Amino acid sequence: MKYLHTMVRVSDLDASLAFYRLLGLEELKRQDSPAGRFTLVFLAAPGDSSAQVELTHNWDPEAYSGGRNFGHLAYAVDDIYATCARLADGGVTINRPPRDGRMAFVRSPDGISVELLQTGGALPPAEPWASMANTGVW
Repeated sequence: MKYLHTMVRVSDLDASLAFYRLLGLEELKRQDSPAGRFTLVFLAAPGDSSAQVELTHNWDPEAYSGGRNFGHLAYAVDDIYATCARLADGGVTINRPPRDGRMAFVRSPDGISVELLQTGGALPPAEPWASMANTGVW
């Protein structure tokens, strides 16, 4: 048995791709299905195509809710502060800031919770993150 991917439905493919690119993921492949009226986009962290996220965009509008009951995606990052700063600069709300230098949570445009974990040990606490309050839920 081998893990292949996690599928996430998205309502705005462009907004979702912008979010996941800010996160650092790269597009591996894309498949449009005119007969099924959907687009699939597979993403992965650079150099690690073994753990993929499949964005499924149904062309007919749908409202998605309940992202929290999905759980979350989790990614190890080389510098949690730099990653959170890049996301914040791109307009992403940092729901659970990396106050401990180890863990943060953000949400995709469709409400999918994404956990960011510092590779190796925690970084020393640093501002503005150390004193930043939580925003919303994750």
